[in-house]
Amino acid sequence: MLRKALLGCGILSSLLYVAMTVVVARQWPEYSSFSQTISELSAIDAPTRSAWALPAAFYTALVTVFGWGVVKSSSGSRLLRVAGVLILVYGALGVLWPLAPMHQRHVLAAGGGTASDTMHLVLAGLTVTLMLVAMSLGAAALGPRFRVYSIVSLAVLAVCGALTFLDSPRLARNEATPWMGVWERINIGVFLLWVAALAIALWTPLTTRAPWPGVRRPTGRQRL
Repeated sequence: MLRKALLGCGILSSLLYVAMTVVVARQWPEYSSFSQTISELSAIDAPTRSAWALPAAFYTALVTVFGWGVVKSSSGSRLLRVAGVLILVYGALGVLWPLAPMHQRHVLAAGGGTASDTMHLVLAGLTVTLMLVAMSLGAAALGPRFRVYSIVSLAVLAVCGALTFLDSPRLARNEATPWMGVWERINIGVFLLWVAALAIALWTPLTTRAPWPGVRRPTGRQRL
């Protein structure tokens, strides 16, 4: 029951993140979910910065606990265990985000960026890397159907991630980015769905569920 509760935190974390992006964004009338990034909701001096802080802390806790649930569900699969650790680290990095907020666009365009903005970009890079590697390892560990789903998810992430990256210089110059928020939200949505799918896939222990086609259950030696 504890293991399933930990996995359930993954589903809750995804639902919470979707809810917080919608609810918090509505508290800033001028904010556009189509053209602005989610990070701008917690930017320095943004009217929604304080409203973002509490739900973000809950998300951090839930996804970190979920990572431990994946480790507990690995049943000797080293790939899955490492994936769980990476998700745990991804979640734990959430405690650093409040310490590295970005500035609003007009401040960046005026040359007001600081070390906080640099740290924000570094954290974003680490987060994306952890997401991609965890998804790749999870795909390799759980067999053909989940692997195909993960590969499609990774392909979507690659395309929308590239589109988001291409818009980044325009954000820094305070120029129009009409679809940047859409590309970023697709990226995040794909990962949130993958987390929920992983939780569901691991609901039944690897050692008792019917094996995936072409995938062997861990042997006694592999479980050590």
